[in-house]
Amino acid sequence: MEPIVIIGSGMAGYGLLRELRKLDRETPVTVITADEGAAYAKPSLSNALATGKAPEQLANQTAAQISASMNAEVLTHTRVIRIDTAAQQIETDQGSVPYSHLVLALGADPIAHGVAGPAAGKILSVNDLGDYTRFRTALAGKKSVAILGGGLIGCEFANDLAAAGYEAAVVHLGASPLERILPAPIAQRLSESLAAAGVAWHFGRRAVSAETAGNGITLTLDDGSVLTADVVLSAIGLRPRLALAQAAGVAAGRGIVVDRMLQTSVSGIYAMGDCAEVEGWVLPYVQPLLQQARALAATLAGTPTPVCYPAMPVVVKTPVLPLTVAPPAPNQPGQWSMEMEAACLVARFKNEQGNLQGFVLCGQAPGLRSELTKQMPSVLP
Repeated sequence: MEPIVIIGSGMAGYGLLRELRKLDRETPVTVITADEGAAYAKPSLSNALATGKAPEQLANQTAAQISASMNAEVLTHTRVIRIDTAAQQIETDQGSVPYSHLVLALGADPIAHGVAGPAAGKILSVNDLGDYTRFRTALAGKKSVAILGGGLIGCEFANDLAAAGYEAAVVHLGASPLERILPAPIAQRLSESLAAAGVAWHFGRRAVSAETAGNGITLTLDDGSVLTADVVLSAIGLRPRLALAQAAGVAAGRGIVVDRMLQTSVSGIYAMGDCAEVEGWVLPYVQPLLQQARALAATLAGTPTPVCYPAMPVVVKTPVLPLTVAPPAPNQPGQWSMEMEAACLVARFKNEQGNLQGFVLCGQAPGLRSELTKQMPSVLP
């Protein structure tokens, strides 16, 4: 019997393996990964300094441990060259791997920072544990970090670095942090809270060139101003990995296009996680991934199960201003209102009928989060 093959050993690939093994211990499964295949929680990368964890402490299982506990073959340091859909096999730099069903859990790549100049190659990004290890190595003995991007990851890293005693500066093209998902007053409050913690903001700006300055880097911004830092981190977003799927004739849009069964346009090939586009939604968060893993595991175990997305609030790891965000759907008509409840600033986004379509909690209020989440419509019923 040919194995189910999962390409990718991130939270999506290993999450699916774990859910599948709850239902089926015997069907052969092979996981192919380009790295060492250690299991870790990717969200922990942006607050590891605050939690006092070294990179090697973030991995909770080795590939060998996963292989033994999950009764699966894990092929580490193996690069996929192409997918032969006619022969139903994967061509890798270590040989061919046949499959009965194939799951693409490919993840996403950092968006190119677009910075020119001789030091542009020194700009780091953090997208996996290997990247984070290199970032922490670069931080050793340094004092200042410039971050490109004031979105979710940029803000979390800025908070973590400032709390650890580093001088953090953020270059952000928008007028405020997280402006796409936060109402303006809360975005302003986040900006002020991070500034009070020592974060320097450069709003409405982007870096255009990077020069070497001693052991550091000088960034020139688009208004001609300069910013010098020991380390520069790009956190301007992620783009789903599509090339492997497209080369195999699998349809792709913003992500690898799948239906509610997570089936791609090619029979027997599925996609999930950061690389997947489900009915127009590309959601690089933990909760959608967990929903996908449970549904697809059931399907692969013989019970066809469509994925459903309930309301899924996102917790932003900025301890200077704890935030829980359930943004309204894009282009949703309605308006925000704000009030204080139980020492927590609450923003509600309601449509014209007065129904809750989104919310933001500014502060710690787990009971209120649960209550508001129940009032929210499902993303994919």
